[in-house]
Parts: sequence; structure tokens; C-alpha cells
Amino acid sequence: MAPPIAFRGSDGVWMVNGPPDLGTRPNFPEDKSKWCKVIAFSSDGSLISWCNGEKTLIVRTSDYKQVAQIDKGKVNCLKFSPKGTILALWENYTVDRETNQGNPNLHLFSVQSGEIIKSLIQKKQSNWDPKWTDDEGICCRNVNNELHFFEGNEFDTIKTKLHMQKISTFALASSGPPYHIAGYVPGSKGQPSFVRIYKYPNFGGPQAALANKSFFKADDVQMKWNKTGTALLVLTSTESSDKSYYGDQGLHFMAINGECSLVNLSKNGPIYHIEWSPRATEFVVVYGFMPAKVSLFNMKAEPIFDFGTGPRNLAYFNPHGNILCLAGFGNLRGNLEFWDMRTKKLTAQTQSPDTTSFEWCPDGQHILTATTAPRLRVANGYRIWHCSGNMLQQVMVDKEKELWEAVWQPAAEGVYPTPVITASSVTAVAAAAQPQPEQKAQAYRPPQARGTSASIKLHEYEGPSDPNKKVSQDPNKPLTKNQKKREAKKAKGPQEGQAKAEPAPSSGYNASEPAAFTSSGDPEKDKKIKNLRKKIQQIEKLKEQQKSGKQLELNQIEKLKTEGSLLQELAALEIS
Repeated sequence: MAPPIAFRGSDGVWMVNGPPDLGTRPNFPEDKSKWCKVIAFSSDGSLISWCNGEKTLIVRTSDYKQVAQIDKGKVNCLKFSPKGTILALWENYTVDRETNQGNPNLHLFSVQSGEIIKSLIQKKQSNWDPKWTDDEGICCRNVNNELHFFEGNEFDTIKTKLHMQKISTFALASSGPPYHIAGYVPGSKGQPSFVRIYKYPNFGGPQAALANKSFFKADDVQMKWNKTGTALLVLTSTESSDKSYYGDQGLHFMAINGECSLVNLSKNGPIYHIEWSPRATEFVVVYGFMPAKVSLFNMKAEPIFDFGTGPRNLAYFNPHGNILCLAGFGNLRGNLEFWDMRTKKLTAQTQSPDTTSFEWCPDGQHILTATTAPRLRVANGYRIWHCSGNMLQQVMVDKEKELWEAVWQPAAEGVYPTPVITASSVTAVAAAAQPQPEQKAQAYRPPQARGTSASIKLHEYEGPSDPNKKVSQDPNKPLTKNQKKREAKKAKGPQEGQAKAEPAPSSGYNASEPAAFTSSGDPEKDKKIKNLRKKIQQIEKLKEQQKSGKQLELNQIEKLKTEGSLLQELAALEIS
């Protein structure tokens, strides 16, 4: 049975059972406060915390008994440490009018002792939270453009510091020991920006860096470690550029062994999303002008599979890494594609329109999509899906109410085995599935296609492929223009350039093998013959395209109807 789901909205905080039950959680102490700003689970799902505008509560999920109550009612952000021993709370920064000193607004609460063990000043909400390793061996904070490190959750003593000029962003690898940290320093006065990777606590200047990557085009960076902490992806972006109003982007690969390289992408356009596989040996990139391309890369930043193009801008691996969901949200129509990462095959496809949040269930086979405020204040609700593409439940909240957040209760690693999707399991899920949501709008049709049944392709989509596999020519596939030229040269051989007698064309005129032209002595007549032959060749190409399954446009269909009259006119000119 899948774990339950927690919700936060204008109705307060509540929980429901996960599939297959999907009923309300009977023992959960529902909080009806209309001022719940935040909710958070511990990493193993054993604790849940929320602030209701008056106080902050910590509840044990095994029996829903209250563990602690904190007298902080204006908390905007909550975060548990990886082992659930510390709860970090962040409030808006304020200044004491009498002393003109800032009030501490970042509080570290010990779940075991039930007391706040440290209060610090953290002015900005961005990157407010301290970063821990999974074993809570070290904790790191960015304080006034330098990194402060604490060990063993002892926050009274700064164990060491990392000085990197004016470091603005950092990323701590969650695995270890040994522990690794990456820091980003923006460029200034003609100096490039750079990212450096260090091994904790060896911070003895640039020479101590395990890897160093510099770049000039970077106003901001996004850094993502893989699960084992051996490799880092660095996505750089600029606010604007000469080529694009949206700026330039670059994706770089860095490893703790010193390897650094640019990830080469095969399509121009923005980079929408980067995601490491939970298996830590591969990553996907969603990029390029729509329809976007998705590529899978190995630990050498080499492409190993191409998922083709389509209406997607996000990619999500399930917790076990054996299923990948490619999604298109935001200004796209909520397309969901499920791929088997072992066979690299598309297994299911559906749509979840108006989605603002997406999350895999810890069991690796169910998905939660939700439409939440303030992103969308209408049609708030949530849907539960199976990775076979079947929707198991759809719940919409009342029009007068709002849904602000929906999240699965996490589970410790190993609780759920790697899912194996069989035909019988898909059949059982399909039997319990609900009808798919209705589509709100029809696809756009250009003016010339309106009122007809002809399908119009606004984009040419590419299918999935292996970039390292050599593709042989399909004997049933028509040759390209260049291939036809090469074949014609081979057929002519040493006699190329010599004039040949041209037989008079009949109704079976073959345009793919044009005969050499012989002048009639009349320039005007020769010109008409050449034009007629050119039109007939175009018609033959259109007929080949029509046989291969391509849908022709209306003007092309009308051109096909003129073939008979053109052949008659050509025959009359060549006989006379």
C-alpha cells in the first residue's frame, strides 16, 4: 500500500490514504486553521510539522501523537535535518526599533530535547536553509559570502570556514564521508565566474580544489550533485544576450577526480530542466526550442540515448530510477510520458492539464499531480495516477476554497522494492481507473486548414534514437535528393556527359529517372518542354510522399489533379 498524502489549503491541514484505499486518514488531527503557510516531512516520513499561524507543531506519523509544540506562529519555511533530529524554522527578518539590531529569524529546534538550541540571523529567504550531509556529520551555511561549517550538530562552535572571495551559492554533496562541497563565485571587473570543488576540510586556497571550472557568461548558476557525491552538474545562465532576449545558458559537467567538460547539446534553445538518475550514473537534459529534445548522458557527459522531441519541459525519475516521466507543464498542456529505462521504450502516455506540482510516490509506481494556488486560483485539486497512464482518482476542491500544497509522505530507502510493471498489474489498475479529464480546448488550426479534415503538422517531431548506433539505409525508404544524384553518377560511369537519345514520354512518365534533353531548335518550345518536365517531376515526388503516408496540403492535392493535362501537353510539344 502506498503512503498517505498531506495537504495544505484554506481548509487547514489534512491527510488522505494512498492507493489503493484513497480514503481520509481517520486518526490524523486535522487543523482547520486558515493561516497554514508551510508543511514539512522528515526524510523517512516518521515526522510531520506545520505552522498554523499561532504555533508550530511536530507530530509523529505512526500514531499521530504530538511530539512538540513551538511558540512560533509566523514561520514561513520549515526543514528537517536528514535524520529528523533538528527542525529548522525561518521567519521574516525584522529589526528591533529600540536597539536598531536585527532579530534572529533562523531557529534550530532539537526534536529530542524539545528546545531551540540556536537562533541565527538569515536575512534573505533564498537559500535560507542550512545544508546537512545524510549522516548529519557536517552542516554548512553561507554567512556574509563565506561558508561556515559545523560538526555533529554543535552550532555553538564554527568548526572551519571556506573563504572564496565573495561566494554567492554553494552545493554540499549529501553523501560521505569523505564530504565534498562546491562553491560559485560570480565574476567582476573583467574576471570570469568560477565553480570549485573541495574536499572537506581541505580548503587551502585554489591549489586545494579538486576541480575548477571558469566561465564568462554566468549571471547565475544552478548546481546539482549526483546521489553518491562524485559528479556535479553546473547550469549557467545570463539575464540577456545578443542572440536571445532570454539570455544564454550553458551546462557543465564536473567530477571530484578533476574532470571538467561542457555538455554538448544537439539542438539550439533554452535548457528547461536537468535531472540526475537515482542510480547516480546518468542524467537527463530537457532542452531546445519547442518541441523540446530530451537526451540521456553518461558519466563522461556523452549522449547515450535520445528520447526525441515533444511538448515537454520537465523530467522526473521515480525513486528507483527504472522509470522516467517526461512532462510538459506551465504553458504546455500537461503531457505525461512514461519511459522504461531498461528497454528505453515509451510505455504509456497521458495528459494532466493545469498541473502546477508533480511528485513521484515513494513506491515508484504512483504519481501525484496537483493544481494549486496562488499559481492557479481556479480548478484547484489533485489527481493520483499509475505509471501505466491510468488515473486512479481526481478530487477538486470547492470553488470558494483553495489548495496550496499536496505532498506524499516520504518513506525510508528500501521500504518499497523496485516496481515491476506486468501486463496483469496494468489490467488490474485499468479496471479501477477513472475516466481521463476532458480536454478544455482543441488544437490550433491555421486558417487554410479550417473546415477540412486534413491534419496539419505545426512541428516536425523526431523519434527516439541511440546516437551511438549506426543507422543503415532502409530499402523501402525513398532516397533523398543527394542520394539520387550519387546513384545517377554511378549509373552513368565513364559515359557521363555524353548525349543520349531521349524516348518520347508516355502516360507512365518516370520523373525519378529524367532522360537527357535534346533541343528542338526552337528556344520558346524548348523552354515550355523544360517547364512541363519540371512540373511533372514535382508531381511524381508528391505522389511518392503520399504513398509513404505523408498528409498533403490542399494546394498539393490540386497539383496532382493536373498531371494528365501536363502529360498530354508535353507529348504534343515533343511530337510536333
